[in-house]
Amino acid sequence: MPEKVCPTCGLPEEICICEDIAREQQEIRIYLDTRRYGKKVTIVDGIDESDIDIEELASELKSKCAAGGTTKKGHIELQGNHINKVKEYLEGKGFPVETG
Repeated sequence: MPEKVCPTCGLPEEICICEDIAREQQEIRIYLDTRRYGKKVTIVDGIDESDIDIEELASELKSKCAAGGTTKKGHIELQGNHINKVKEYLEGKGFPVETG
């Protein structure tokens, strides 16, 4: 049975590096926003949806932070102030992160 080859990088799918390269090329910003009644919301912005499954990433972040959240217009919103947790998690996954 022939091995499946990634159409983008040409490597076998088991050792495909496309997702790693996509992560390194992201310019992700994490910042805090204040909503109605003084509620804090952590915003994760700059994720390229064509390379990364933003819904899956949002689900992982919500579980990691034990908070509710959503995806809107290409960014992730988490209820509460979770900048440090999100930064640590994304850096662990190989994303370059900028806070501000």
